[in-house]
Amino acid sequence: MPLRPLTLLTALLHLYIGLRLSPGLAAFTPTWPVLVLLLAVSAVTMPLPFIGLRSAAKPVADTWKWIGLLSMGWFSSMFVLTVARDFGLLLAWAANALGGLAVDWPLVKAWSAAAVPLAATATSLIGFVNARRTAGVKRVDVPIAGLPAALEGFTIAQLSDIHVGPTIKRGYIHRIVEAVNKLGADVVAITGDLVDGSVPELRDHIAPLGGLRARHGTYVVTGNHEYYAGASAWIAELRRIGLRVLLNEHVVLRQDTPGRSTGDSDALVLAGVTDFTAGHFDAAHESDPEGALAGAPTGSTTRVLLAHQPRSAPAAAEAGYQLQLSGHTHGGQFFPWNLFVPMQQPFTAGLHRLRDMWVYVSRGTGYWGPPKRFGAPSEITLLRLVRAS
Repeated sequence: MPLRPLTLLTALLHLYIGLRLSPGLAAFTPTWPVLVLLLAVSAVTMPLPFIGLRSAAKPVADTWKWIGLLSMGWFSSMFVLTVARDFGLLLAWAANALGGLAVDWPLVKAWSAAAVPLAATATSLIGFVNARRTAGVKRVDVPIAGLPAALEGFTIAQLSDIHVGPTIKRGYIHRIVEAVNKLGADVVAITGDLVDGSVPELRDHIAPLGGLRARHGTYVVTGNHEYYAGASAWIAELRRIGLRVLLNEHVVLRQDTPGRSTGDSDALVLAGVTDFTAGHFDAAHESDPEGALAGAPTGSTTRVLLAHQPRSAPAAAEAGYQLQLSGHTHGGQFFPWNLFVPMQQPFTAGLHRLRDMWVYVSRGTGYWGPPKRFGAPSEITLLRLVRAS
C-alpha cells in the first residue's frame, strides 16, 4: 500500500483508540490527556521509517526511524487490546441484557480502559528486551532415515531473518557471530532476509558475517527482503566477504577423516534455492528446488535444502530432500501476528514432518520492523543430524 493512504489509515485507527479509551480514562484525571499525547506522537512518527524507502524522497535519520518503529510496536498492541476490550464490553453487555448479570459499567469501563495502555506498554518493554538481546541457541536433533555413519552428528548452525537495517547494526551482528563460532558447527546456513537496505548503507554493518567459522563454510540463500533491497548487489557483496550464495544450486560436503575418504553414499548434498517469490523480481531467479539438485551424485541420499519460505516445502518433498531449513515467519514475532502466519505459510516455527521430509522453521535471529518480540523468542539454531531409530 502507498505511504499516504497507509498513513491515513493508521491515523484513523489511532483516532479510534483515543475515542474508545479516553471516556473511560476520564475517571483517572489527568490520565486521558497523556494518552492523547502518546497517540498523537505515535500517529506522526509511525510513517517515518518508510519515508524514502522506495521513492525519491530523502530517507529520515536512523534516530527517527527508531522512534517510528518503537511507536509501531506500541500501537500494534494498543490496537489489538482496544479491540479485545470492546469485544469484552460487548460480551458483558449481552450477559447483562440476556442473563441479568449486574455490571458496574463506570468501574468496568474505567479500569479496562486503563488496562489497555498499561498492558501495551508492558508488552512493548518486555518485547524490546527480548528483541535486543543476543539470540539464544536452540538445539534440535533431526532423525534422518538411513543416515550414513559418516554423517551421524553432523551439525548445521542456522541463522535467519536478521534484518540488518535501521535498528540492527554491526554490534548486534558481531554478537551473533561470536555466539555461532563457539558452536563449532560443520556448516553455517543463513536462510534469507539478511538486510533491509542497500549495500552502500549496510556494507559495514553486515561485514562481521565474514568472520563466521564452520568446518565446511557458510552458505546463504536469498529471502524476499534481499529482492526489495537489490538482490544482485547483495549477492555480490556477500560473496565478496566470503559467504557462498546458493542460487538454485548445491554443494557436496564430505566428512573425510585422516586416512579415510568417503564415497558418494556418505556425502551430504546441501542445496539452496532463491526465495519463493524471487521470480516476481527477476525471472532468472525463479525458485527451483528440483533444479538445485541438477548434477548431484545419485548415490547421496542425504539431501538438505535451504529455502527462505516454508512454502517451498511441497516442491522440496517432491524433489526428494530429507530436510528443509526455512525462516521468514519470525514465529509471528509478537502476538497476535503469530495467529495470522498459518494463513500464508504451512508451518510457523519448529520441526515438522511433510511426507518423507522434515521441515525446520526458525523463528529468526533478529526481527523485522518494531524492535519487539513477545511470545516468539529469536534463536540461533543448532541442528544435529541423527540416525532415525
